[in-house]
Formats: sequence, structure tokens, C-alpha cells
Amino acid sequence: MSTSERQSLYGEVTAKIIAELEEGRLPWVQPWDASRCPCTMPHNGVSGRVYSGINILILWASGIEQGYGSQRWLTYRQAEKAGGHVRCREKGTVICYADRFTPGTRPGRQGAKIARRGPLLS
Repeated sequence: MSTSERQSLYGEVTAKIIAELEEGRLPWVQPWDASRCPCTMPHNGVSGRVYSGINILILWASGIEQGYGSQRWLTYRQAEKAGGHVRCREKGTVICYADRFTPGTRPGRQGAKIARRGPLLS
């Protein structure tokens, strides 16, 4: 994800949170309408892995906007592999991938190489 795409995603999420606040709702407390969206944690429909961080708010908001009745999410390839399909003109929901990575090694004291781990956001 490029820097401009990442900033655009941050801007979209920020705008949605501000809109909720202006309407008198606290999105981190109860961003859903229980009749429109079950209040479960968003998770991957294949692996069962629960999403975390800002992805929870992104997926809750998308589920409410689209009127989804479930908080199970798949990638396009996961849907295909499971025998499903994506409807024509459907659009995906962009989420953030966060992890830690080791970019390589650098010379340390006495000629030893030291690998430093750092955050990765894409």
C-alpha cells in the first residue's frame, strides 16, 4: 500500500469516526445497530482469526453500511477456493496489515551482525 493510499484510508476512517461523534454516537462503544448487524467481532471466515486494531472499526462500519448480517470476512481468493464467488460490481473493504519484520542485518560491535525488528504497516 502506497503512502497516499494509506493516508487516504486513515482519512476515511477518521471521517467516519467524526461523523459518528457528530451524530452523538461513540463508535468504540457501540457502533452498530443490533437489528442491522450482529455485534460480534469481525473474523476471517476460513481461518477464524479475529481482526484487531483499527480493522475492527473499519469492518464494523463496512458491515453496517452494506447491511451484512455476519462479521465473517474473506479475501477474493479465499471465496473462490471455498467454491464461492463475488457478485458483479461488489467492492472490497481495505484493511491495514500490521506485523513486525526484520529488514536485514547491520554490523554491530566487534563485527557481529545484529538484526533489528521493526513495525510494518501496509
